[in-house]
Amino acid sequence: MADEVIRLLEKAYGDEIETVMNYMSNSIVLDGVRAEEIKASLDQDIQEEITHARQLGERLKQLDAAPPGSMAFEPTQESLQPPADTTDVLAVIEGVIEAEEDAIETYRSLIHAAEEADDPVTEDLAVTILADEEAHRTEFRGYRKEYRND
Repeated sequence: MADEVIRLLEKAYGDEIETVMNYMSNSIVLDGVRAEEIKASLDQDIQEEITHARQLGERLKQLDAAPPGSMAFEPTQESLQPPADTTDVLAVIEGVIEAEEDAIETYRSLIHAAEEADDPVTEDLAVTILADEEAHRTEFRGYRKEYRND
């Protein structure tokens, strides 16, 4: 089960790094007055996602593994790519929600795997990050409601 913990830590690390890249791209390319709040939120979340990646990487090191480098990276966040229409803020909001839901699923799996492997340190880390991801999802669900009501 320890192998599953390592695999999920590596996946979560890669997902966090990909999220940073996509949040940054979207916070740069979005246009329009209505985009400003979303851009600011993405900018703020970038720092938190970097912190998550660092924590996951450090945990991998503590478990005698290492965070994967860019050659091992396999992108998966198709829905979070910057939109062709740079005023399509709703597409970005939907992409963020999908990415957060994927992260939530990964952290729930990591919690279970860490519990099975009797690894309370990884379990605690995953619970803490899970709370952050659920908060991000809630925030962007609120943005989605607001955009759909306009």
